[in-house]
Amino acid sequence: MHKIKDLLQKSYLQKEDILFLLQTEGEEKQLLFEKAREIRLKYSGNKVYFRGLVEYSNICAKNCYYCGIRRDNKKINRYTMSDEEVLATAKYAYDNNFMSLVLQGGELSSRAFVDKISDLLDKIMKISNNSLGITLSFGEQSEETFHKWNEKGVRRYLLRIESSNRALYEKIHPKDALHSYSERIKHIHLLRKTGYQVGSGVMIGLPFQSIEDLADDLLFFREMDIDMLGMGPYVEHEDTPLFEYQSSLWSKEKRMDMTLKMLAILRIMMKDINMAATTAMQSIDARGREKAMYVSANVMMPNLTPLKYREGYLLYNNKPGVKEQIEDSLEGMEAQIKAAGCAVGYGEWGDSKHFKKRQKND
Repeated sequence: MHKIKDLLQKSYLQKEDILFLLQTEGEEKQLLFEKAREIRLKYSGNKVYFRGLVEYSNICAKNCYYCGIRRDNKKINRYTMSDEEVLATAKYAYDNNFMSLVLQGGELSSRAFVDKISDLLDKIMKISNNSLGITLSFGEQSEETFHKWNEKGVRRYLLRIESSNRALYEKIHPKDALHSYSERIKHIHLLRKTGYQVGSGVMIGLPFQSIEDLADDLLFFREMDIDMLGMGPYVEHEDTPLFEYQSSLWSKEKRMDMTLKMLAILRIMMKDINMAATTAMQSIDARGREKAMYVSANVMMPNLTPLKYREGYLLYNNKPGVKEQIEDSLEGMEAQIKAAGCAVGYGEWGDSKHFKKRQKND
């Protein structure tokens, strides 16, 4: 017990410290969680910020082995939301005082796609009086595109690494120019250079993944100096190549437990970043997001995507909220936030304090 207490007092965790913390159980694990909560309350407060989620399109040029909307999955109906539908969701977010919107979708980079998103950004800013803080997650784009969208008011960009281990990354992606580990890293740096609040993340409990890989993921986030984190348990999808390894996966309970440890340790390592309580947590544990908020998370993403499209945006099996009306989803999220001892940060962008601090130092 002395070792865990000593570790939790350290100002800088080394890899061996992280490996020890990832393997804690019982009372030691609870001490880890309580320390993370203490730091979260001190540096980020008790507010949880809503990001209205819009799953814009499930058309994707990528073919990632874990993803349900991968290019070669012929079993799903492809869609793209109309401008009117996107603007209706943006107006809902604005009218309900969310102050933040997330547009995400399959990865495309054609001129027509870039121009369409640019046009939508102009329209969203117009109907919200330039007040919505927008996050984008459309994968790797050119530096020119990143600049263009940033100049149109996009504040944040999420580009998940999925695994910082190059060998594992290459096992869960095709080996071609469209799925390059080096390019992924390059684009994360490009986002920082362009001026975004930069987000990344990994899946926890992947086939072939070790605890040492997870420790290295946390070190990667610190080295990359990320501002936001979207991290959750790996949940398999039956229409993907990785599904054949489902019998070798950690149990859902272990994947959730390890996710909470990862969140807690990173909160200790990077005290003032934003962390999302992801939908994947809820898919394997009915109280998953609530537990994440209690420990570390301070962002939630109510799904504003029209119901008719949600079954077409299944990145993994058992995704919650697919048939749930927005109002019911919000009511449930507010209850989860309250149960975690937190409050909703209505009317606030909830920008990363880590990002603000770096801006000031620069």
